Amino acid sequence: MDLTKFHKPFSHKSDSEVGVLVIHGITSTTSSMEFLAIQFANTGFNVELPGLTGHGTKWQDMNSLKYTDWIDDLEKALAKLKNRCSKIFLCGLSLGGGLALFMAGKHPEISGVILINHAAKFTNPKFWFVPILKKFVKSVPAVASDLKDPDAKEIAYDRTPTNGVHEMLKMLKEVKKMQPHINSPVLIFKSKEDHVVPRISATFTMKMLGSKDKELIWLENSYHVAPLDYDKELIAKKSIEFIEKRI
Repeated sequence: MDLTKFHKPFSHKSDSEVGVLVIHGITSTTSSMEFLAIQFANTGFNVELPGLTGHGTKWQDMNSLKYTDWIDDLEKALAKLKNRCSKIFLCGLSLGGGLALFMAGKHPEISGVILINHAAKFTNPKFWFVPILKKFVKSVPAVASDLKDPDAKEIAYDRTPTNGVHEMLKMLKEVKKMQPHINSPVLIFKSKEDHVVPRISATFTMKMLGSKDKELIWLENSYHVAPLDYDKELIAKKSIEFIEKRI
C-alpha cells in the first residue's frame, strides 16, 4: 500500500501569536493527527504537522534512521512556527508524545505540552531484548490501528521495524533524564484501555515532571490511537482550553 498520500505535512498560517507543533506516532502517518491539527487551525492557531523521517513510505526505511532524524524534523517545524508566533505548544501521540517531551526538555521556552497516550516507560521484558533482536529480526507485527471505533482506521505500516523501536527507546532514555527539568505546563491524556503503551507511561511522567502545572485526563472511550477514536472531540476541546488558558 502506498502511504505517501496519507503522509503529507499539514501547515496553517494565521495572525495569531500562538503556534502548535503536532507530532504523529511511530509507524503512522500525519493523517492520524490531522483531525486535531485542523481543530487547532480552526481555532485560529498557527499549526505545523510534519511527517517524521522514515514514515509514510515503506517500513524498511525506518531501519536506517536515528532518532536524531526525528528531532531534526521537529526543529525545522519549530523554527517555522517561531518565525510566525511567540507562544508555541507541542502536541504528540505515542512516539510523538515522547518526542514532544524531548523537545520541551531542549526548549524551556515552550509554552505548554499536550501528550496523548505518549511513550515514556515500558515494563514488558520484551523491550529489553530489542537491541539484540534488531540485529536478527528487521520487523515484528504491526502496532497500528488500536482503535475502539470499528469505523476508524489508522493509516500506518503493516509491520513494526525493530530499529525504529530501538531508536525510540534510546530517545526515551534521554527523556527520562530531562523530565525533572521540564517546567512547562503539561496536559496528559491517557486511555484506560490502551493495547500499545501501558498506563505507567502516564503516571510515571506525572511523577517525574518538574512542572507544577500538570494534569492527567483519563479517556474512557478510546484505545491507543485516541485522536482518531471516540474521544477525539473531547481531546480537541480540552487541548484548546488548555492552550487558551495559558496565553
